[in-house]
Amino acid sequence: MAVALIGGTGLPVTFWTLCDSVKQMKDILMFKPQLRDIKSTLDSLEPLIKEMAECERELDGQEGELENLRVEMEGGVELIRKCSKASRFKQYKYGSRLVELSKSLQRLLGILKVQGIRDVKKALVSVRNIESVVHRIEGNCVIQNNQSQKIEGWCAVPEPPTIMVGLDVPLWELKKKLFTDGVSMVIITAPGGCGKTTLATKLCKDAEVKDKFKSNVFFVTVSKKPNLYLIVQELYHGTGAQVPDFQNEATAVSWLQQFLKQTGQNPMLLVVDDVWAGSEFILEKFDELKMSDYKILVTSRSAFPRFGSPYYLECLNNEDAMALFHHAASLGDRSSYISEDLQRKIVERCMGFPLAITVVGRSLCGQPIEIWQKRVLEWSRGCSVLESEHDLLDCLKRSLDSLDEEKSLIRECFIDLGLFPEDKRISATVLIDMWAELYGINEDISSIVNLYELASRSLVNLVVTRNDKDGDGYYTEHFFTQHDMLRELAILQISREPLQQRTRLVIDISGDNFPMWWKEQKYQSLIARLVSISTDEEFSSKWQNLPLPEAEVLILNFQTKYYALPEFVEEMNKLKTLVLTSSGIGPAELNNFQLVDSKPNLKRIRLERISFPSISRYPIQLKSLKKISLFMCSVGQGFGNGSIHISEAFPNLVEMNIDYCNDLVELPADLCDLIQLKKLSVTNSHKLSVLPEDIGNLVNLQLLRLRCCTDLSELPGSIRNLKNLNLLDISNCFSIKELPEDIGEMCSLEKLNMRQCSRLNELPSSVVDLEKLMEVTCDEETEILWEPFLPYLSNIHIKVVKEDINLNWLH
Repeated sequence: MAVALIGGTGLPVTFWTLCDSVKQMKDILMFKPQLRDIKSTLDSLEPLIKEMAECERELDGQEGELENLRVEMEGGVELIRKCSKASRFKQYKYGSRLVELSKSLQRLLGILKVQGIRDVKKALVSVRNIESVVHRIEGNCVIQNNQSQKIEGWCAVPEPPTIMVGLDVPLWELKKKLFTDGVSMVIITAPGGCGKTTLATKLCKDAEVKDKFKSNVFFVTVSKKPNLYLIVQELYHGTGAQVPDFQNEATAVSWLQQFLKQTGQNPMLLVVDDVWAGSEFILEKFDELKMSDYKILVTSRSAFPRFGSPYYLECLNNEDAMALFHHAASLGDRSSYISEDLQRKIVERCMGFPLAITVVGRSLCGQPIEIWQKRVLEWSRGCSVLESEHDLLDCLKRSLDSLDEEKSLIRECFIDLGLFPEDKRISATVLIDMWAELYGINEDISSIVNLYELASRSLVNLVVTRNDKDGDGYYTEHFFTQHDMLRELAILQISREPLQQRTRLVIDISGDNFPMWWKEQKYQSLIARLVSISTDEEFSSKWQNLPLPEAEVLILNFQTKYYALPEFVEEMNKLKTLVLTSSGIGPAELNNFQLVDSKPNLKRIRLERISFPSISRYPIQLKSLKKISLFMCSVGQGFGNGSIHISEAFPNLVEMNIDYCNDLVELPADLCDLIQLKKLSVTNSHKLSVLPEDIGNLVNLQLLRLRCCTDLSELPGSIRNLKNLNLLDISNCFSIKELPEDIGEMCSLEKLNMRQCSRLNELPSSVVDLEKLMEVTCDEETEILWEPFLPYLSNIHIKVVKEDINLNWLH
């Protein structure tokens, strides 16, 4: 460390060294906003530091209370030294650290304001002198010896931005939610930069809110590392009450409860701003007291669902986004020289994020039209808006930084989402397959929990098209979407490493225009474990070689009617998961699926909108394959009638999922030879009318799901041989009129879902032998069928679900 600390002079010397370092860095444009904030905080500290330097002899060596401030400043000197020497390529790494330095200095300044004043008074010669220093720091605050007065600025609502757009409807919805009887806390949640704090500020300034709560509105900012002591002291300062002295956290909690009881006698609104995941204990303390007119409004990137239903703040629509951009760019009358088309292209790249619109607008304000045009040109070539706007990147990246500290696996899962195309709804089952092989997450439910974790942090949108909540492991109708800005954040994390060192590889090909590095065969091989390649409708399927010997997951997205796998797939001997998705019109045909033949480690295949007959032209055998999923595939005559015979091609298959295959009439007979099969799910396939008679040969089957197979009229009698089956789902099989007479022989059956089996008139008497049956899900009509048997089934629970008319399958 460059600063020598001798006796009482340590803190002033470090302070002036930090000030000089900040001044020397002022010309580095990349850090200009962060340095401006740091300088502002140092300016506020300067009067107090000067006074300490003048009175250091009277301090009697007692610098212990100021040690944190000195250490923080020393770290700041070292950080700025590193920033000044960093190459332009590495400078981006220091932006967020400068932001954290600024926040740390502000927090320590706050401690000096609240606590340090009292301690310094005891050491300094003149109380009057220190009061004048504090007066200069606080501006309009006066602290007297024996009497506290209400201090303006403590817990005060921040001044809102000069322009607020797109918040009228959210404000109305938020007030309605907050003022509902029985609701004590509402969480406003959204990704960073969406305007959560602005909305909270607008609500505090609303006439109806001010009329209800009068001056009893308190605004507390928590941030990443909350300090309960400071928060409670701020609240007391805000009312002008005597600030208590805390011995420990229990004392602080006690004083907080006393404050809420006293202040909450009148309607009170408490805004707790910028609460991070892991800080729930703060919300718990505020929410312990339930009073009728005591309302808590929280802003956070996390949803905290256990505190009630959150309010999800959406991004701006096009009209509001354009209005905000006009203000940020100060266009006014000068907008005539910037065409509407150019403005629209820039606003579209901001994707409705208020912070992105504001930052980009300010950066272009007053710039020549060529600068505007160059920005759009860079974006059109694949550059991200995050690469040019570092403040925006720092804001969004903080959500990932918290995952670095707490849950590194969740962070990896977020970055994996960048592998999928933008503006698409992606099935959660794809992630289940990926994460099982990459991270050893073998339970499907654990992958879904990871998605819920990301959704609770506003990093992904989870969409469940199925309303009933059976908890039976059926995730085919779970989908995720991601805001384009967050996808860009994920891709930016992927591209931080040099190409030859990346473990993830995302490639978008327009027409036959391969990336230059690929065309030039610049690398003999790459080490990526996850590879995603997307092509458009102009792609000719003429691949160039790309050795990927380490690839474990391959995702191919395409739009052409006819498609060929890249030849280099044949060399991917470590491949574990293969995902083929056609987003064109109608199922696509593959002409060389045999390239995956005999892959020694390939365990999972998912085909979406693929013509199955096209992959059954040539015989293949995948002995390692454990799971295959067909989604919206054309089955036709390819199932069992082509060169592929299911039992020979996939002899060790454990799980098979068939969903929305509208031309599936019957399952191949040789499917019944898959004796290793444990899970068979055929759902939303409305033309399926019959199951193989020998389905009872699947002696290891544990789950049979036939949901929404509306033409299925009966279950084969051999189903009684499924002695290991513990879940049978025939929900929404409208055509089934009766169950097999010997169904009672299914001795392991624990769950039966038979809701909306409207033509089922009676149950076979053998159901009384289903001794392990614990849960039957049905509707009001089929519930009646069970009443005669309930005395004989002591462990059974009948779960009645109201009719849910779901017409998703019509699409």
